[in-house]
Amino acid sequence: MSFKTTAYFAAIKSRPDRALIQDEWILHVINHPVREEIQSDGRIRRWAKIAAADNRYLRVVLLADAETVHNVFFDRRFKEN
Repeated sequence: MSFKTTAYFAAIKSRPDRALIQDEWILHVINHPVREEIQSDGRIRRWAKIAAADNRYLRVVLLADAETVHNVFFDRRFKEN
């Protein structure tokens, strides 16, 4: 892995629905988001479309340092506008 992660990320990444998410997809979202939002707790949400995953949008949640990955999942409710 070429990015920092939290212990929470390590735990959820082992779930069957999250295990298929590739590190290169996570890096793509971090570096090329189509949207970014700052949560009230300082965490950063970033989204990008992943062509290799049926054009679904992957959400990556970073800690406030903008480097440490805390959570990742395909966001079914995200709409790019």
